[in-house]
Amino acid sequence: MRSVLFFDLEYTAWEGSMANRWLAPGQFREVVQIGAVKVDAATLQTIAELDVLIRPRINKELSAYFEQLTGITNDALAERGVDFHEGHDRFVAFAEESPIVSFGRDDIVLLHNAALYGIQDVAPLPRHHNIAVWLRECGVDTRGLHACDLARACGADFHGREHDALDDARSLATAARAMIARGARNMFLDDAA
Repeated sequence: MRSVLFFDLEYTAWEGSMANRWLAPGQFREVVQIGAVKVDAATLQTIAELDVLIRPRINKELSAYFEQLTGITNDALAERGVDFHEGHDRFVAFAEESPIVSFGRDDIVLLHNAALYGIQDVAPLPRHHNIAVWLRECGVDTRGLHACDLARACGADFHGREHDALDDARSLATAARAMIARGARNMFLDDAA
């Protein structure tokens, strides 16, 4: 069975950091959560899910803004968080070489985190696809949307927590199911996928 992995990240943020592209002194997009949904490429039915909390190394204390946005607290990180290296390698092992799909270039954020921390021995990422390209080909205007908005933008009913990486990954999978059910090409079965 061929599978595909929809994933999303949450990373450190502060009031205005997105608008400023994380260019303020001391602000980095350190991964805090990886959420992933593995689906059967043909049926898009969920096979398994992954939810990993990651402790940032530089900005070890989450901002109040981030906690409110995502619902992830400093206490949750202290209790369940793992180091980036371990979280990244868990994600790659979970993918099992399935293509990975995100809304935007979350793969680059993972690569930047490894570089930021000076880690050279992380497991290589599987082939990545930005679902935004396919959605635009399908007629979905993705401007101004976040991963959590995609299921609804594609006409599907979805009730996950916005800015929770696992729920956002579920939104991506739901969006793909909705578009394919309406007749869109299943890019996940293509040789290029």
